[in-house]
This record gives sequence, structure tokens and C-alpha cells, in this order.
Amino acid sequence: MLPRFPAFKSIGPEDRDVFCRALYQYQPETSEMTFTNLFIWRSHYRFKWSLYKDWILILCNDAPGEAYGMMPIGPPGRGDAVMMFLEWLHREKGVVTPSVERADKRLVLELEETRGLTIEPARDQFDYVYLRDDLVQLGGNKYRSKRNHINKITRNYSFTYEPLEERHLGACLELQLKWCQARRCEDDLSLLSEWGAIREILSNYSLLDLKGGVVMVDGNVEAFTLGELLNDQTAVIHIEKANPEIAEFYTVVNQQCAEKCWGDVQYINREQDLGVPGLREAKLSYNPHHMVEKYRIICGESRLLAARNAGNESVRSGLFM
Repeated sequence: MLPRFPAFKSIGPEDRDVFCRALYQYQPETSEMTFTNLFIWRSHYRFKWSLYKDWILILCNDAPGEAYGMMPIGPPGRGDAVMMFLEWLHREKGVVTPSVERADKRLVLELEETRGLTIEPARDQFDYVYLRDDLVQLGGNKYRSKRNHINKITRNYSFTYEPLEERHLGACLELQLKWCQARRCEDDLSLLSEWGAIREILSNYSLLDLKGGVVMVDGNVEAFTLGELLNDQTAVIHIEKANPEIAEFYTVVNQQCAEKCWGDVQYINREQDLGVPGLREAKLSYNPHHMVEKYRIICGESRLLAARNAGNESVRSGLFM
């Protein structure tokens, strides 16, 4: 049975069809808005979901005083749903400053006439979007270093690229374990969370209907990547890992997958940098075509006070008796 607001349920495999139908109709641009992303990060963010009228509501970190929302998934006219959600987070979850995180520009435009909100860009969450042809051809001076990476691998290794299949999954897990040992994931909560998400995506590869590839050398997986269609014109790359001792394999798997896996799209979304300096530098080095902006939507104290007063007046007038 589908959860109806205010009831929420945890995201599970059985929910995939509901999300995929709604997301296909919405044609999202932000990388969070795929069932895969919500599913593999469900434990880390403690995602739960509910249906409110025509929209899917996503609740994050369901703890008193700490919960927040993601943008409602569904047709335009989401202003009332956003305000109801924010006021509910304040009233029922005890959130002092309730917010909707990682909202896209479409939702911001829908809220232009809504009073009592503060909307601010969340730069660390902006997605990097590249022309697929740029990532394949790596042409011109701006990609010289990337071509040098590939030439170095070509000179020193006889590699092959293969579409990722079930038979590769164990080797991909082993490569990720090697990567985590080199990066000391046990000492970094964010890397531990990513490790959990990678286990989820590899363990549920067939369920999630993903596409990906592996770079092989002497029968060993030296790099792998996984993604899916985000919208009709864009693929999104969820995971990309390479041998931690040979960083140039990242360039190889990036270029090979763009060429052989995503020939039917114009753009490739490689997600956000989370404000990590090294990750930001790496993503900028591929010369993004554009960024997908995301926003934090905050309900102001004046709006919350008005909502509380309206609720108190309704009680006094007997509407809730």
C-alpha cells in the first residue's frame, strides 16, 4: 500500500516503479532525482517518502529537530505542498528552521510569489554537466592533460573496455575495497557512507537497470563506472572508481564510457563536488558546459508564526473539535 501523508515509509525496492514513473514525467536535471540515488543513499540520509495529492514528498534524516525535505516530485503548482511540508516539519518534527534542500530552478520559479521564504543557492551541491562529445573527443588545448593521461596508459598497459555485467560485480567490489584501504575509509565518515552506497549499487545492479563499463588489464578490473538516464538528453554518472595507485585510469574509464555507453545523449551530468577542494578541481578540469544550480528553501519565522496563529485560531473556533 502506498503511504499517504502524513504517513511515511522507508524507500525500498518495491517503490521503484512509483518513483520512475513520476521522475520520467518530471524529466529532472538535478542528479539526486533518480530512484537509484535515493535508494543507494537511503540509509545514510534516512530517506522516507509519502504521497501528498499529486506529489511525492521525501523526508530526510527523520529525527526530532533535524529533519528536512527534498523538493516534491510531480507536476507544477507545488507551492502549497512546499509550504505545508515546511510547516509540518516545524510543527511535527520540531525543526526550528525547516528547509527543503537541493531544490531545482523550476521549483524556485514556482515559488516566486510565495511570501515568507528565503531561497539561497547551495553552490557545493551544483551539478557539473558536460557535453558528451567533449568527453569523448577530448579535443583542443583545454583537454591536453587528459589526452596525456590516456597516452600514458596506452603506452604502459594493454587495456580493454567492456560493458559492466553481473560477472564483473565481484571484481568491482574488490577494487572498491582496495581503494578504501588506500584512502583509509574507516577514518572518514563521508567515505564510509560512499562505500555503503557503492555496495548497494553493485548488490542491486540488475534491479536498478543501470549502464556502466569496466576497464580491464590482464583480466583485472582497473576502473569501473555506473550511471543511467537522468532525462531524455542527459545521463548521470553515479559511481566512478579506479585503481588508487594509477589515477590515469579515471580518465580512461570516463572517456571510454562516454563514447561507448552514452551515444544517445547530448549531456553527461557528473554530480556535485560537495565543497571538497580536490573534487571541485577535478570536475572543473573537464570544462563543464554548464552547472545545474540547486537551492535551499527556508521557511521564515514570520511565516511559521502566522501558521501557528492560524492553527490556534482554528482550535479556538472549534474547527478541530
